[in-house]
Amino acid sequence: MIYIYNCYGGTHTSALAAAYHLNRLPRDRKPLKEEILNSYLFDKLTSNDHGKLIHHGKDDQGNDVFSVGRGSSKAVIPGIYGSFQLMENRGELSETVVISNTSPTVPWLMTVGGFCSRALKLTTLGRMFLVLGAQKTYKNIINLVDASIQSGHTAPAKVLLLNNTEFKP
Repeated sequence: MIYIYNCYGGTHTSALAAAYHLNRLPRDRKPLKEEILNSYLFDKLTSNDHGKLIHHGKDDQGNDVFSVGRGSSKAVIPGIYGSFQLMENRGELSETVVISNTSPTVPWLMTVGGFCSRALKLTTLGRMFLVLGAQKTYKNIINLVDASIQSGHTAPAKVLLLNNTEFKP
């Protein structure tokens, strides 16, 4: 199976979702500031990275976990989805692909923090808001990851596009 978590920048909630999926962040408690900031690629990508599939690793079942930032593009996710559907239609897709939107889990603190850190280059201020937001929404992200994994195991389709609107903070 392939899991692709996506959000606007690809460096906050999608990076955290990948970290939770790979058990690199605690699931039984609120993550510490240092744990969040030390997560792979957390608050490190720029707009130049939008649209790039970034491999985070393999989970304990051997499934690949990716993230992608879509930016303001309305084409990135449909393009990824369509590419995998084409592969499925040609009989070239041997595993299920789950494309999961993490944006519904973003609290306003993370929106402000991401803008400050990435757009305004006020990294220290932005990261303060990002950490508070990540701590506020960690359960939502974990629930989204668990639902994405479950969907991958139970859905009849080979390529799934999950909007996840039910996971609002």
